[in-house]
Amino acid sequence: MTNTPIGATSPDDIVLEDDDLTQRLDRQADAILAQGEGRSFGKTTSVRQAVREDAGLVREKISGRVHRVQEDIQDNPMKATLYALGIGVIIGMILRR
Repeated sequence: MTNTPIGATSPDDIVLEDDDLTQRLDRQADAILAQGEGRSFGKTTSVRQAVREDAGLVREKISGRVHRVQEDIQDNPMKATLYALGIGVIIGMILRR
């Protein structure tokens, strides 16, 4: 039997009994971000905060596009109605098979 030398432990190596998977993953992700790997998140403090910021950006983009589509529908209601009818017919034909 060979003895492997035990290296110095760091505070990150210590696992508490009440430590759950989410907390461990959060710490590991924060360590990766601190090392500068992956995408640069600026001044974010955790992965959750970065996800919230990304979700906010997506929400802004979607709301802008929804507003633009609403304007297009109001400008050309006949064209929008015909497109919707065509898409409905195509979906009905696909589901009928």
